Amino acid sequence: MVNNVQKSKIDKSHPKLPARHPVTGGRRQRRATETRLRIFRSALELYAERGFQSVTVEAITEAADVGKGTFFNYFASKEQVLAVFAEIQLGKVNEALQLAFAGNEPTEKVLRKLAKGLAQEPGRTPELARALISAFLANSAVRALMNRTMIEGRRLLAKLIAAAQKRDEVNSRLKAEAIAKQFQQTMMGTILFWSLHGEPSLEKCVEESFKYFWRSIVAAESQKS
Repeated sequence: MVNNVQKSKIDKSHPKLPARHPVTGGRRQRRATETRLRIFRSALELYAERGFQSVTVEAITEAADVGKGTFFNYFASKEQVLAVFAEIQLGKVNEALQLAFAGNEPTEKVLRKLAKGLAQEPGRTPELARALISAFLANSAVRALMNRTMIEGRRLLAKLIAAAQKRDEVNSRLKAEAIAKQFQQTMMGTILFWSLHGEPSLEKCVEESFKYFWRSIVAAESQKS
């Protein structure tokens, strides 16, 4: 079972939904958003504790202290609960894209921050990371959801990279789409390896992986000896 420290970490430090689900549109809307997030957080706890396949809708509703009718007002199935995870991750990519377009920070800093941000959700505990990876691999509905998310994420990342190439920060001879795909593969591989043992910290693992990723795409004239 997940210990109290792990549960607290999942509960208290989970971010809000991205802008497409604002929490400032009146009391009813705020309460609906809070309920949706509570169901999502409760589901994450159970996925980490029991594994995705073993968790039922009944277990989620009990943990979230809501009725089944309330659950189905927000989600069609337990698989669709992970749509919130997808929204959060895409929201972070979109925020990075907007930051890159603003041009106030170098692309290296924007991408490093994004890498660490994307690792935050699955990296709350090794158990949660393994449960999410298992769900992606074993469930066709979840796999389809995450595939759509990855495709959209690559599209946004490619735009970010293309902008960096125009500023001569990234090697212009490389395809922006290929770099975006490599970024996703680097992140997924890092999280997978970390989930097997949990040490060193995921943040350190992501930093190390990002360092080599960036060296492989940086414009030649920007490289340091």
